[in-house]
Amino acid sequence: MSIQQSDLNCATSSFPTSTASLIFPSASQSLSKTLSSLKSSTLSVRNRLSSIYQDSLFVQQVANHYDLPLIANERCGSWYIPPEHKVGSAYFKSTDGHQGQWSFSTRRLNLQILELVRHHKGCIIVDSTRRGKSMPDALSKTVPIWCAVMNRLLFDRQDQVIGLHSPTSVVTPSERSQIESRLDSFVSEAKRLQLNTSTLRQRLAGPLQPVFVTPDEPLPSLPSQAKAPYHPIVCLTSSHRVHGAENSEDNYIQGAGDDSEGWSQGLTPAFFWRHKDTLMSAIDAELPQLIASFTASAQTDLHSQRTAATLITPTTSIYIGSLGSIHSETWDAVVCCSCTKPFPGLQQTGFQSANAASQPKVLHFPIPQGKLGSRALRTRLHLIHPFLQPIFQSTISESAAKPLKILFTCPTGVDIAIGTALVALCLFFDDDGNALNFSARADKDTEVWTDREIPGAGAMVDKTLIRRRLAWITTARSDARPSRETLQAVNTCLIGR
Repeated sequence: MSIQQSDLNCATSSFPTSTASLIFPSASQSLSKTLSSLKSSTLSVRNRLSSIYQDSLFVQQVANHYDLPLIANERCGSWYIPPEHKVGSAYFKSTDGHQGQWSFSTRRLNLQILELVRHHKGCIIVDSTRRGKSMPDALSKTVPIWCAVMNRLLFDRQDQVIGLHSPTSVVTPSERSQIESRLDSFVSEAKRLQLNTSTLRQRLAGPLQPVFVTPDEPLPSLPSQAKAPYHPIVCLTSSHRVHGAENSEDNYIQGAGDDSEGWSQGLTPAFFWRHKDTLMSAIDAELPQLIASFTASAQTDLHSQRTAATLITPTTSIYIGSLGSIHSETWDAVVCCSCTKPFPGLQQTGFQSANAASQPKVLHFPIPQGKLGSRALRTRLHLIHPFLQPIFQSTISESAAKPLKILFTCPTGVDIAIGTALVALCLFFDDDGNALNFSARADKDTEVWTDREIPGAGAMVDKTLIRRRLAWITTARSDARPSRETLQAVNTCLIGR
């Protein structure tokens, strides 16, 4: 290589190859920190709460315009509705509306909406989404799928009114066609749950039809309730769409209530609305301490307040509740999943007979909430059968006049308690909700079952049976939302052994 060529290569290699190389290293790091700080300040808790409140004003405006009740699509929707204006909750997941993954969830049936619609002739489902989208997939596709499936399940007719209705600004004709091609299979899945469709049908005078509302478009008109050929399900996106960066609209955050576990520091919608003025008048530096005090108060309330448990029909024996349900009534047996002892002096392992005449028999699993607790269930669910079997057997042999009252509980009553109750429903009840009359079928050494049959029933425990029993729970307890990990623990216990 010539000297001239070598000099040229050296000169070329010293040329800047990126924007960052034009700045001294210290200046580049300083710029990066500055941009990160700007984004962090824009997405501060205070700005989020301010944006939530701003969006809530639009939500209330829509509710007043249509004169329909507000339902929060959890968990985001509750941030935008003051508790005194919220009539219920729904659980429609955006993932069930994602491109190519469209689904009708048999875990989240949302049948409680039908009762609300019967009383109010319609409803408004509130949700939001973060920057980059005008409408969450839960509202643009998951709810329309649910409406179409419910219509086909409950109304024996085929017309445009009960078909799939989706927002043309979000769902393309191609995507709509692909979703429609799956509706028959979704309806078949719903039918396999053996829901009491005649009772459900009595709740509605006509089919359901989604109507889509966002802050960026004029409010669509609805027919008068007397003349409407359908019940409107207003899918309300509370936040207006931000087209630029997070800091492009004077600290406004689109979908500020979304993914709250990542920013709320333990604050809940209920405590936000209860202490709204205090929180919004505080500076950023004061918020962590304020929120911590509210969170501590919430934990105290969780353990001290008495809350009613929910009877899971068609049984007359199985109840699900939070920890506050333990002392709300007299129970024959309690299955409790909590790090807190349900009764003083209770040992932390195994299950106990009543240690006082006023106390029930107790099976206590000292496990935490969340994924860790759900995973810990895998090694404990098999204890439910040997705990409950003699209780049911003694009731049958004594021909008790009153039905048993058995409570399944966890701190919230919506996740882990659902899993423990689901195991009992699969093992101890027939399809009519009657307790089975069986003799013990457990291996005395390992306390696990030797086959996949329901003891004494001769029926196979499979995913279809588990879904049917889960449908009992979600129909009776509308806030039930068992996690995937909890249901996997149930499947492993019942059909994975």
